[in-house]
Amino acid sequence: MSASGHGSSETQTYGSDTCHAYVDGVSTSYGYVPSLAAASTFVALFGASMLGHAIQMVWFRTWWCSVFSLGCLVEILGWAARIWSAKCPYAQTPYLMQITTLIIAPTFFTAGIYVLLARFIRIFGPQSSILSPKLYLWIFCTCDIISLVVQAAGGGMASSGAGDSSSSSSQSTGTHIMVGGIIFQLVAITVFVALGADFAWRVFCREVPCRRGNAHMPVVIALFSAMVFSVLLIYIRSIYRTIELLHGWTSSTMRNEKLLIGLDGAMMVPAVIIFNLFHPGQLLRKIEMRANSVPMVSEQTLVLEDLEADSCGDKLGLLGTEHDSANNGSRYN
Repeated sequence: MSASGHGSSETQTYGSDTCHAYVDGVSTSYGYVPSLAAASTFVALFGASMLGHAIQMVWFRTWWCSVFSLGCLVEILGWAARIWSAKCPYAQTPYLMQITTLIIAPTFFTAGIYVLLARFIRIFGPQSSILSPKLYLWIFCTCDIISLVVQAAGGGMASSGAGDSSSSSSQSTGTHIMVGGIIFQLVAITVFVALGADFAWRVFCREVPCRRGNAHMPVVIALFSAMVFSVLLIYIRSIYRTIELLHGWTSSTMRNEKLLIGLDGAMMVPAVIIFNLFHPGQLLRKIEMRANSVPMVSEQTLVLEDLEADSCGDKLGLLGTEHDSANNGSRYN
């Protein structure tokens, strides 16, 4: 298929990387011309977040937080490719590039979130979770790597066949592989949410025998809430991407840029920026310092407190306040 410029002998072959302005009536691989303003905005936002995370990572020496910077970098590559496509809508390289990068970028964010909950479990002790922190990381980080590899492989296979009728079989196979990777990620996140809910119930409601009463609970609640917020946005985005791919490459869902902007880009920006505002390195340090400054709460003391407490709501009301002297005496004897 070729696209000819008006009043020009130059010809644009579909799939070529030769830059050519949009020709009215000749469709692009996207089904539209990507918005330069939207792509530029996302590049700027992810760039600011990446720079912030890099500085915070070095300042607080939390090297595992590099996954947030890496995720931002992959997002930047994807949206930068769409800037390229906005200027060269028929070029195939940026089209293929943005498909794969925007699909896999959130796996870096989920990796950081998995590590964060494992750190929470390490602070609050083994009785705050069904799994140990080490086992937690092995299971979910392995799932994240599998999801990343599967989505990248499927994305590469599917995008390489886009716009080429002779590669429809390869494109279909790649799409199914990519969808499988996203669904696998959704299942992993769902299990993670269930375990995270169990952790929250044990710590905030059941008051597990740990340093729960000694930790800086307002900071714990703030960081845990940031984690929940980010997971929710990633979950919404993953559902959208699954539906989009299942509908096919020429569907109205796939060819609707507003959906991509609203349910992918606009979801991922706050999902990562929230950790600039509530940085794990800074807040975990406060929690750990407070938790390590006093002895562990005994099992026997907590059993007595459970008998005295009327409800989980009564306990939650105590999270941000200091206990009276009588409670302090019974808690730390």
